[in-house]
Amino acid sequence: MSEAGPPRDEALDSFLDKWRARWPEWAVAQAFVPLQQRDVALAWAALLQELTDAAWGGSDARPGEAKLAWWMEELQGWSRGLRRHPLGIALQKQPAPWTALGTAIPSLRASRERPRDRDEAFAAIEPFAEAVAGIESALFETRAAGIPAIRMGLLQARLAHTGEAAVPMSVIARAGEGTATRAWGAELLEHWPQGEASRPRRVWNALARQRLRRGDASLPLPPWSALWTSWRGARP
Repeated sequence: MSEAGPPRDEALDSFLDKWRARWPEWAVAQAFVPLQQRDVALAWAALLQELTDAAWGGSDARPGEAKLAWWMEELQGWSRGLRRHPLGIALQKQPAPWTALGTAIPSLRASRERPRDRDEAFAAIEPFAEAVAGIESALFETRAAGIPAIRMGLLQARLAHTGEAAVPMSVIARAGEGTATRAWGAELLEHWPQGEASRPRRVWNALARQRLRRGDASLPLPPWSALWTSWRGARP
């Protein structure tokens, strides 16, 4: 008789499953992330999704603003050894600058406004990307967290989740309605950063980039493409 594994927390699993549903490629891609980092990487990705969905999702910004205010308090609590959210089961004890992430949430909230152009889109997400880089440096023990890579990953995630609402005004004016999301995806690809980042971030960004190349930021890759893309992304 095999021994039972450690007990699972259903509330935690529900948040992890939300991220897996949006990124089913992870079932293949996780093989290219060190085993000791996989659980933390998955929980961290789920937390980022919770924060960015609150910032950018929905036609009414107020529910998301309230959720972000709650998260600011929650992350401050994590730095003091306290937690309320199920994701804290996997993340709170990690020695990461959670307070700095909470402090950056107002900049994430402000990034909801449609940018005028690419430069404004990049600048708006930069403060939050810097805070994310601090977390990833700690979680994945790397000095090269890769702020440009994180910034681009966040912008791709916004496009995947909100569609045309993520597209800068200048791109809409140039491309017109109906083709603006593809045009913005193509522009992101043109400025995709090269450089070092943590192994999980390299894998995530490789998948995100390949989705854009296939023309739909929200459409998961076929398993064979996810396998090849993840392998290439994981390479130093």
